[in-house]
Amino acid sequence: MKILVTGGAGFIGCNFIHYLAEKYPTYDIICVDSLTYASNINALSDVMKSEKFRFYKADICDRVAVFDIFESEKPDIVVNLAAESHVDRSIDCADVFLRTNFVGTGVLLDASLKHGVERFHQISTDEVYGDLPLDKKELSFDEYSPLRPSSPYSASKASADLLVLSYFRTHSLPVTVSRCSNNYGPYQHNEKLIPFMISRALSSEPLTLYGDGKNVRDWIHVTDHCKAIDLIIHKGKAGEIYNVGASCEISNIDIVKMILKELDKDEGLITYVKDRPGHDLRYAINSKKLITTLGWQPSVKFELGLKRTIDWYKNLYN
Repeated sequence: MKILVTGGAGFIGCNFIHYLAEKYPTYDIICVDSLTYASNINALSDVMKSEKFRFYKADICDRVAVFDIFESEKPDIVVNLAAESHVDRSIDCADVFLRTNFVGTGVLLDASLKHGVERFHQISTDEVYGDLPLDKKELSFDEYSPLRPSSPYSASKASADLLVLSYFRTHSLPVTVSRCSNNYGPYQHNEKLIPFMISRALSSEPLTLYGDGKNVRDWIHVTDHCKAIDLIIHKGKAGEIYNVGASCEISNIDIVKMILKELDKDEGLITYVKDRPGHDLRYAINSKKLITTLGWQPSVKFELGLKRTIDWYKNLYN
């Protein structure tokens, strides 16, 4: 079995490659990454030593490079994790998001179609659904919720999802899509909330929060996400969407306070700044379909997962 992972030097990508290498030692793993600012090639140093792993530096929008890789490797499964994902950056300039997240996905779909891959899996986000009110805790997103993206980033991901699903309808390409809630864990770029707050707290710098910090996210440890991807690509039904969430809703301000408490830092470090344009209030994911049809369950409790993540970054910065 050959699995090609795009964006494999990114946060979720490198964790997924480590997961695959450990669980499936006989699999060939092909990583394609353009090594942008958010990539970390050092995160793959251990698997780089394996004869079952190959790395290609390439942009998924480069049709010639992508088709050459597919021609050489002939992957059985493609997992598309390559994406621009920082919301603030998409607000400042949407162009690279549209290019990578939509056009790049189209290139991968065409290559997969030409070479007859057994499964094309698109990694998406719960942000394609927009947000939910803070005062209606009974509401959550399922796979039939309408797409109401709030930012250029989430709009580009929603567009890519629709493109992927169109290849199933038009070309019978065996595709699946997963929409996951906020991930956390090792190797995450420090522009994201949890690593950003950990690094600032460790150096006793101000911890800046948008608005009042009451925006709520559904948090999942990256290893639980990797397990979900594994199940979907091997057992998921072609043409289907699967939501992935740990039913762990926590406000941004509470996350920051937990980090400060774990690091024995004063809450006076918290600083509030003007809210981001179009800032979503609340995300909540219903994962019933994934749980009932594929038997997935999240296993990492947030308090323990956060402590381990904090310890990982402490070791990184020391």
